[in-house]
Amino acid sequence: MKPKISENERLFKTHKSYSPEEVFAAGGPTAFGIKMGKNRDSLIKALENAPKPEPFTDEEWADAMADLARDK
Repeated sequence: MKPKISENERLFKTHKSYSPEEVFAAGGPTAFGIKMGKNRDSLIKALENAPKPEPFTDEEWADAMADLARDK
């Protein structure tokens, strides 16, 4: 019988997570990133190619401000 997988586990299954100990064993965050094939250039390129964030609509902004005022 297979163990049940929660919806969160299913959503994040594409990315393996690493413990702080694994990162430090690799030589620290920078060395770990390099070993994983990540660098500043790939980050900059990914950010440039990412879709532009959509601003709040007037209704979303009004709802957010109402929630903020109510939660104070």
